[in-house]
Amino acid sequence: MDEARAVLLRLERIEALEQEGASPAAVLAELHELVREAEAWARLEGDERASEAAAALAARAMIAV
Repeated sequence: MDEARAVLLRLERIEALEQEGASPAAVLAELHELVREAEAWARLEGDERASEAAAALAARAMIAV
């Protein structure tokens, strides 16, 4: 469950950055880490839906660049 906890903590950090009015670069850096952590969680779970969700998140993060 460490992977799930990492994803949840990362989401909280992103939300806090947005509320603080952080720079887009700071939020984007956190989003990239979120993608990495979500992919690790999906690999660990071995769930096809989780892998697809992580891939979709990665694709959306790349659009934001």
